[in-house]
Amino acid sequence: MNQLEQLKQYTTVVADTGDFQSMLAFTPRDATTNPSLILKAAQKDDYKPLLARTVRDNRGASLEQLMDRLLVAFGLEILRIVPGRVSTETDARLSFDTAGTIAKGRELIALYQAHGIERERILIKIASTWEGIEAARVLEQEGIRCNMTLLFGLPQAVACAEAGAQLISPFVGRIYDWYKKSTGADYSGADDPGVQSVKRIYSYYRKFGHATEVMGASFRNTSQILELAGCDLLTISPELLQKLAESTASVERKLSPQIAMQSNLDKLSLDQKTFRAMLNDDAMATEKLAEGIRQFCADAIKLEQIIAAS
Repeated sequence: MNQLEQLKQYTTVVADTGDFQSMLAFTPRDATTNPSLILKAAQKDDYKPLLARTVRDNRGASLEQLMDRLLVAFGLEILRIVPGRVSTETDARLSFDTAGTIAKGRELIALYQAHGIERERILIKIASTWEGIEAARVLEQEGIRCNMTLLFGLPQAVACAEAGAQLISPFVGRIYDWYKKSTGADYSGADDPGVQSVKRIYSYYRKFGHATEVMGASFRNTSQILELAGCDLLTISPELLQKLAESTASVERKLSPQIAMQSNLDKLSLDQKTFRAMLNDDAMATEKLAEGIRQFCADAIKLEQIIAAS
């Protein structure tokens, strides 16, 4: 078997792209999108008819409504390919607005349901700010499943689990980027700070009985992926999926509930003050969360401009 096939024995493989045509060769179970990925896809000639159709079929809708409908249009096409779930992101400009995020999550689910899609096949992606986590708490109680994104450290992960979030997406590659830039050192294998962060989160969840799924995300190379074999899910770009499919080197399981139970992690006690203090003490997590929100906001604005010009 190639490395992708071996990896699928231990981990659910998810496609990290808005380019749904590129998924066909890799048979992922789920798929994830974000504003940057949809922006990239929407500029390709292959997807311009989808954009044009969305605008045409929703004449009179506001720009915000058109944006939501375009995100859902991509999601609907993806769901024709994957047998599982698709993650659709809320507007990053709502990252510090609990009520606004709740309303947006409900709106996106309603759009999918209007097309006959069960809510169990949708994950609403929300930034792992305190406000976003509180929004997820409410949405989960309503049966709307959430994927907590822009997650860079254990305090965020613990707060998400305690809120009952369905899934979290810790960002391996962006953590790696920060440490590489900060220290000037390169990292590989088990020494990679991004890999270590996800292993710590996975171990904490399994040790203390949290049901929230862990989905490693934002990979820079296949080494990071292979070091997390055994994680609940891994969301991987088509380029790295291709590299895994081209290699027949052995894949060893690195994470398991049994290994996690042997960890020496202590249980955290979090309220809002503790969460904010711990996040503030982590320069990497603070900077990457802020940077990620800014980037997704900027890409959302660019996507709106494309929609407005269509």
